[in-house]
Amino acid sequence: MMFGVGALVTLDLPADSPLRDLPWIITFGPLGDEDEWEPIVCGPYERAHALALAEAVVADEDLMGVVEPLLPSLSVDEIQGEIAAARLAAEEDATEARGDLDEYDALTDPDALTDPDALTDPDALTDPDALTDPDALTDPDALTDPDALTDPDALTDPDALTDPDALTDPDALTDPDVLVPDGPELDEPLPPPSTDELRAGFARIATLLTSRR
Repeated sequence: MMFGVGALVTLDLPADSPLRDLPWIITFGPLGDEDEWEPIVCGPYERAHALALAEAVVADEDLMGVVEPLLPSLSVDEIQGEIAAARLAAEEDATEARGDLDEYDALTDPDALTDPDALTDPDALTDPDALTDPDALTDPDALTDPDALTDPDALTDPDALTDPDALTDPDALTDPDVLVPDGPELDEPLPPPSTDELRAGFARIATLLTSRR
């Protein structure tokens, strides 16, 4: 998401996600390739504090802010399990991407699109009964019915097509509720937490981490 000058990247989590309760860090780095410097990592913070701090920083500078949770693993096995899960997720994403590519290749395969058997099958494309059925294609009542095709009341009804009140009503054309009826409003950046709020968050994170078994 974009905030002012910079950009903020974070996880889109459901409201009941346990990741929300973990400590979070912020990584600030350059937004474009023309600016080169080593990113800095800040935190850990509670998630709400991390988001508010990141939003405040990227709103004023051309920066990329990445807000992500820390995983307080207690053993090598836990860390290796997280690594394996990340690799598995990457493989699944790659498999899905390859499947989409294969589907695209199938749709654009010149052999499939220009198969002479498929394009010239007389039964499929030139069924004389289907293509030359006078009742289906040239029914004079259906094609030339003046009431169906050229009903002057339907085609030229001034109330339906050119109602001056509907087309030129300034309230109807410029009413923001009419032009933009419903849609998500852009979130305003949250105010950054105070020093006391951050310290209280640090204490809660310390309690969380030291209570893990």
